[in-house]
Amino acid sequence: MNTPATPALHRIASALYRRPRVRLALLLGLPLLWMVGIYGGSVVSLLIQSFFSLNTFSGTIERTPTLQTWVDLFTSANMSVAARTIGMAAAVTVASMVIAFPLAYYMARFASRRTKAFLVLAVLIPLWSSYLVRVYSWKLILAAEGIINWFLDRLALGGVLDAVLDLPWIGGPSLSVSYLGQFLVFVYIWLPYMVLPIQAALERLPRSYLEASADLGARPATTFRKVVWPLAIPGVAAGSIFTFSLTLGDYIIPTVIGDSSPFIGLAIYSYQGVAGNLPLAAAFAFVPIAVMGLYLFGARRLGAFEAL
Repeated sequence: MNTPATPALHRIASALYRRPRVRLALLLGLPLLWMVGIYGGSVVSLLIQSFFSLNTFSGTIERTPTLQTWVDLFTSANMSVAARTIGMAAAVTVASMVIAFPLAYYMARFASRRTKAFLVLAVLIPLWSSYLVRVYSWKLILAAEGIINWFLDRLALGGVLDAVLDLPWIGGPSLSVSYLGQFLVFVYIWLPYMVLPIQAALERLPRSYLEASADLGARPATTFRKVVWPLAIPGVAAGSIFTFSLTLGDYIIPTVIGDSSPFIGLAIYSYQGVAGNLPLAAAFAFVPIAVMGLYLFGARRLGAFEAL
């Protein structure tokens, strides 16, 4: 049964059908408004704020354009914070890839449907619980009286752990106040973001490619190097973007786990909160943006995104 609105709807549909650019504008208008207006506007606002400065005597922000804030950014203390964060992000990304790839390969190539469903569920379940609960749970696990120390003591391996904790860039009285503990928690928290993209990339790998490689006499290692790995690179690149960027910006884990040495996220939080230095916080916020921009540019030049 036709309604009075039906002819009007038909006319609108016909007009949209004849004007593909209008359809495209209606489809992308709201996302572009969000990306350009909201997100882009926020980034521009940060950039403008970074050219202001803090009056150290009165504690007020002087809105006269200056480069002094950027000069203050490139001090040895701030650059050590950036280097510490970038180094941790790179280590977490590499470790996540090494752990995730065998699991993702098994899920994509060998696991039965039921086993794959179980493994996918096992990977996703941690994401359904509270982020803070998981981080504080690891603080208890890694504490001096936690289960890891208890288990190593029962195996008479407590001395080995003490020797590891005495190493530079790792050391601390216990795992919960060490860089090694931070590293373990980062890998645990972000590992699902590496497993799932690699699994998706490997599931798109045609089995005929592997069979053809074997028929041509290639060894398994050669097949992996020449066939599997190049086709898995888009998934690895996608997963590394998640793990690297999320580690760069995280400030909860460095606050709860470790020796309170600041990372970029914590430094930005301290500058805008405790110190009240919004211009320096805004300038520091561009460090992870610049790092991720360079990473994405390099990945694109290496062809990592061609198969995405």
